[in-house]
Amino acid sequence: MNIHEYQAKAVLAEFGVPVPRGIPAFSVEEAVRAAEQLGGPVWVVKAQIHAGGRGKAGGVKVVKSINDLRKEAERILGATLVTHQTGPRGKVVHRLYVEEGSAIEREFYLSALVDRATSRIAFVVSTEGGMDIEEVAHSHPEKIVTFSIDPATGVMPFHGRRVAKALGLSNDLAKQAESLVAKLYAAFVAKDMSLLEVNPLVVTKSGQLVCLDAKIGFDSNALYRRADIVGLRDLTEEDEKEIEASNHDLNYIALDGTIGCMVNGAGLAMATMDIIKLYGATPANFLDVGGGATKEKVTAAFKIITADPSVKGILVNIFGGIMRCDVIAEGVVAAVKEVGLKVPLIVRLEGTNVELGKKIITDSKLNVIPADDLDDAAQKIVKAVKEAA
Repeated sequence: MNIHEYQAKAVLAEFGVPVPRGIPAFSVEEAVRAAEQLGGPVWVVKAQIHAGGRGKAGGVKVVKSINDLRKEAERILGATLVTHQTGPRGKVVHRLYVEEGSAIEREFYLSALVDRATSRIAFVVSTEGGMDIEEVAHSHPEKIVTFSIDPATGVMPFHGRRVAKALGLSNDLAKQAESLVAKLYAAFVAKDMSLLEVNPLVVTKSGQLVCLDAKIGFDSNALYRRADIVGLRDLTEEDEKEIEASNHDLNYIALDGTIGCMVNGAGLAMATMDIIKLYGATPANFLDVGGGATKEKVTAAFKIITADPSVKGILVNIFGGIMRCDVIAEGVVAAVKEVGLKVPLIVRLEGTNVELGKKIITDSKLNVIPADDLDDAAQKIVKAVKEAA
């Protein structure tokens, strides 16, 4: 789960992390009042969307008068920002963040994330603040320093010194870096974060380390014990189908393709998506119904897939271990009878109760094309979609 910049800074401030003063605004008048409350002479008007690249898209502006602030607030609020992370459709701006201006001397990059290779929290640090870290990694990998923290010891003073050395900080700034790393690590662990990105981390002309921007993602599996974080969720920033999927405990991610997928198991889902690409088509979603799906959950999953107007064909690929093929079949039949079937549907079943599952689909008299294995299923759905186009 992601949150907005102003929310992320509020979370970090709870742990003593230095952030600029700012006030969220949901209207132009609120933005003006926020600026007046903060005091001048310089403010930053920031669009609040769950995507990076806002500045390049015109969503972050520095202003030096209330009149200019009003003009920028009117321009940004309600506008659609298209960035490298939003996709071509972009995101509509419903919230602003008015922040006091900062006199910047240097900019850095700093983030923390869960490193799957080491099963530890890792820090990523670079002197190239304000840039896309992916571009830095590609063009100047030598400018990126990474290290992980042993959970048995937690963050130690030498971790802060390592950050200070990587960023070329000394004396008081090095001490600030040591304190900052400790506070960020504490926040990361305490709030069950999966990603914490500060870009840029700046040194001000007064010699202070300040987190000028903040992006936080939380582990969805831990939200049951984080009511305070769940309360920050902005549903307008999320795909409606993904929201519906979460209500049914389904692992669903909308993609840009035309073939809807319903699979059990993340690994099998990834393999299914890969083989669809191999045969020249693109998946419309990632959908893992899990190992303990019920008929009702499968029905909900099928409805979510068919609700996507870009879906031109559906591939159901189930390898039943814990998940029984007959349960999948009952769910598919129930969903098709309820919402109808307007696109080709390929079903590949294998494993527990497979013969019963196949019989349920056959007896339903639905226009379903059976497949013998994954390769056969992928070829059939790609062919069916192309022929229907």
